[in-house]
Amino acid sequence: MTSEQVATATVAEAPSTDPTPRKGMSGRRKWLLIIGAVILVDVLAFIFFPPFPAGGEPGQPCPYPACFINGTLEFPAPHTVFGPSAPADQLVTFTPSISSTIITQWIVMVFVIVGSILLTRGNKLIPGRGQNLFEWFYEFLGDFGLGLAGAAAKPYIPLFVGFFLLILFSNWVGLVPIVGRVEWLRAPSSDVNITLGLALVAFAAFEIEGFRKLGFRGYLSKFFPFYEFKNGVGAGVIALFVGLVELMLEFVKPITLSMRLFGNIYGGEVALGVITALTISLIPVALVSLEVMLNAIQALIFSVLTLMFIVLAIESHHDEEGHVAEEAVEAIEAIEAEGRQLQPAH
Repeated sequence: MTSEQVATATVAEAPSTDPTPRKGMSGRRKWLLIIGAVILVDVLAFIFFPPFPAGGEPGQPCPYPACFINGTLEFPAPHTVFGPSAPADQLVTFTPSISSTIITQWIVMVFVIVGSILLTRGNKLIPGRGQNLFEWFYEFLGDFGLGLAGAAAKPYIPLFVGFFLLILFSNWVGLVPIVGRVEWLRAPSSDVNITLGLALVAFAAFEIEGFRKLGFRGYLSKFFPFYEFKNGVGAGVIALFVGLVELMLEFVKPITLSMRLFGNIYGGEVALGVITALTISLIPVALVSLEVMLNAIQALIFSVLTLMFIVLAIESHHDEEGHVAEEAVEAIEAIEAEGRQLQPAH
């Protein structure tokens, strides 16, 4: 190798001494831009969609502050977009109509489905940024679910992740300033009919899996343990009483799932709506940050409890996985209690 070649190789291997390092956007500047964007969107929403008296027409004078609060909130029944109007004083309605929460739920569903397809389209051995992000997120949630429920939960991780994504964006869409000001847009999770529908889907999942895994007789024996009578009349009566209590609690599960999600999102919507109506922009930014975290926690609680209930349904009382799931349910309820303490008073 000549001296000229050695010099060329040395220059190529030497580290760059460019005195002008590349500077990215600092974390503080990013947060300031996010806060500024929230304030700007909130002010624009107030200008283009100002509150008006409840039951009145847009453009009518709205005295401050009572009318601002009443004109901003839409509770308890959602606005009917198509079809007969549901009673305004009822939480659970059976009116065959298309409400604002259903339309918003459809938008969220399209967003989640299309986003997932675009991120995973054309899977490659060496993934791009979108595929890498989705795979990392899926594996993170999958490991989290398996760590809580054990190996028995592995077939149900896709359902767990699907519930989490759908509920997460159903919660977060309510934090967009325009949602709630336009009559045909409202956070789906703030409508008990939507949360009850999600809970009934979850209820059907763990009941079907219970019958499928244990069989008709095996699953019902968890609630009617007549085999315990061979250990004595007293043992049989106690076991039958406990089984009937568990059967009753089985039908309470969809109610607790739906009301837990609805109550927390409803409370956040009320608090955010009132503070936004009174202060217009600045103060709600801090509350939006808190709601982003609390809404994510509620999505995680709903999806985790669904996973745990499935594991409890497919395991007998003597299996170790069932005890693991019971302990995990208690831990999730403790986390929810701590999160409720962070919820602003309303």
